[in-house]
Amino acid sequence: MVVNNAMTADFLRSAYGGESMAHMRYLIWGDLAQEEGFPNVARLFKAIAYAEWAHADNHFKVLGGEKAQDNTVAAGGIFGCNKTVDNLQGAIDGELHEINQMYPIYLETARFQKEKRAEKAFHFALEAEKIHAKMFQNAQDAVKQGKDMNLENVYICPICGYTYEGANAPEVCPVCGAKKELFKAFEK
Repeated sequence: MVVNNAMTADFLRSAYGGESMAHMRYLIWGDLAQEEGFPNVARLFKAIAYAEWAHADNHFKVLGGEKAQDNTVAAGGIFGCNKTVDNLQGAIDGELHEINQMYPIYLETARFQKEKRAEKAFHFALEAEKIHAKMFQNAQDAVKQGKDMNLENVYICPICGYTYEGANAPEVCPVCGAKKELFKAFEK
């Protein structure tokens, strides 16, 4: 194992499990949004699912590729396949839990324990989750009015999960410094 401290390792396992489950949940909810006639919301779910994969991948690599233990948790709990408006609330709740509860504690613990790689992985995820919560809120606001959201192209940094909406990806990721060419596009 690459991590020296048990508490940071436990937090990495928990974050890995939560991000892995969010990845799958968002893919499923994207399909449901598509079925309900919200193609842009569906694309948003699929794009952010990719960002959640990047977070899980980072946590897994910091753990040295070990198997995640059964004590993983899903931030925001487990939600069923409801209407898109309800699924968006589940996504918002999960992202806010990560922003306000989970990642600040995990990040400070990694800093305290001088686990630099874990600190970086937690920082990457925290910064992306802030963007995700806002994007999901915008999507829910539109769906509550019976409309699909307005959504430009979405670009996801595969290194840190940074999420950007616009005509083109940024030249350099503002979180990790990855070049534009690495970004995965989810285009209109």
